[in-house]
Amino acid sequence: MHALLVLLTLLGIPAAADSGPPLVRRDFFVAGDAGIRLFVREVAAKSSKHASTEKPILLIHGARVPGLASFDLNAPGGSLASDLALRGFAVYIMDVRGYGASSRPAEMQEPPAAHAPLVRSDQAARDIGAVVDWIRKERHVAGVALFGWATGGQWAGYYASTYPEKVSALIMLNSLYAADAPHPMLGHGSDMEDPAHPGRFNPAACGAYRFNSAPSLLGGWDRSIPVEDKSAWRDPEVVKAYVDAALASDPTSSTRTPPSFRSPCGALEDSFYLATGRRLWDASLVTAPTLVLASERDFWSRPEDRQVLAAELTHAARVKVVVIPGATHFVHLDRPERGRNLLLDTAVSFLSAVPN
Repeated sequence: MHALLVLLTLLGIPAAADSGPPLVRRDFFVAGDAGIRLFVREVAAKSSKHASTEKPILLIHGARVPGLASFDLNAPGGSLASDLALRGFAVYIMDVRGYGASSRPAEMQEPPAAHAPLVRSDQAARDIGAVVDWIRKERHVAGVALFGWATGGQWAGYYASTYPEKVSALIMLNSLYAADAPHPMLGHGSDMEDPAHPGRFNPAACGAYRFNSAPSLLGGWDRSIPVEDKSAWRDPEVVKAYVDAALASDPTSSTRTPPSFRSPCGALEDSFYLATGRRLWDASLVTAPTLVLASERDFWSRPEDRQVLAAELTHAARVKVVVIPGATHFVHLDRPERGRNLLLDTAVSFLSAVPN
């Protein structure tokens, strides 16, 4: 797929509380499917733009919150992108269609109940493919490393199983994978299952898209922190930046009371099917070195997911499974000693062993 880029900002985007070498942020639009423009941010060391030693890595957001709010907050400890760039990687962040600054399906201008869930895994994988092809051309590399958080990991795995030759490494953080095991949020008997048709996604649970207010972003995070004072686990400045960036990602947020941003529901339907044992992609087709990361206190993925995934990654060049003790689903936004440092060190060590 040939991607047409539009350069938005060359220099001068403020670094997100960086220390060490200065970083440069450049924002682009990359052409995807017909009529689809995909937002991409590049974060790299200022002195080494397109250096041959920089390994490119693409960060892929999850089901609700788009790329910048997930990976590049303007708060100390809130930018995984900065931390990876400071360690010598050329970091890219994308928004899948329907999220953030990328094109939104026309159906998102209509009531949510008017259409089926939007942006399923096949479309997300095509969007990843458009951005991967653009990065490969920009960086003159054969493959790009993918880092996906939650649903982003599911999407990254789907793409890596379809175009294995274009993926240099795969990292999946807190992602589902086809384990038929209890899941109170998504599995059999949950609100996500159609009571009239067991085994099917409940159309009443989420229409074409959903609205997300500030409190809805923090409930699961709050419950997974085992102390009353949540600031002992996460920096309030990071929390505020996360909520503010998520709301700001949708220009219509302020038109509703309370403010809320839209996110497509296709990710939820796909996650329901994965949580009930359906394979949406085949891990045996992945050939890239694969790191399966899981937070001990994660509410999204399950031990059974990583067990099945590791067993089915039969052709991956290397497979490593790491459980981060005591960590939450939001480990990359928690305090360094609450798992964030271990996450970063593990990812960097794994990627450093991947040839350029």
